[in-house]
Order: sequence, then C-alpha cells, then structure tokens
Amino acid sequence: MKQKWQRFWQIYDEMLKTGHRAEILRELRDEEDVFMILMCSEMLGLPNPVHFYTLETYPLLLERFHDWHQRMGMERSPLEHIRCC
Repeated sequence: MKQKWQRFWQIYDEMLKTGHRAEILRELRDEEDVFMILMCSEMLGLPNPVHFYTLETYPLLLERFHDWHQRMGMERSPLEHIRCC
C-alpha cells in the first residue's frame, strides 16, 4: 500500500512539473546568475556583506565561472586573476 501511495505522489509531482519544466530551469539559472554576481562582487570592487559566509563556495564558483561569464555575454573572463579562457 505504501508503494502505491509513493508511486501516486511521484506521478502527481511529474504532472505538475511537466508544463513548467522550462520555466523552472530558467528560474534556477537566473538564481545561479545572481549568486555568481554576489560571489564575484568583491573581486569586481563592490563590497560583499556576506563574504565570510561565501568563502566555502569559491571552489564551486571556479568550476562554473567559465559557463557563467559566457552566458552573461563576456567572451573573456572579466577578472584578471581567474583565467579560464
């Protein structure tokens, strides 16, 4: 009986997501762009009020930086000390 309910909720969840999958992915991409700007703000000369809390995420930032700056329309990295291209 428990498996039937789990299957029911799984199908229900998929039905809700089906029509909105592109919107959900776009919204996640926009949130990631804002996060990347926040992370890079100090490198660009803007004060970052949460710098201490974001230090742990810099290794992840470097992995995604190349895709981000190309998506923002920059052919080359805008930061001199991060060379990804």
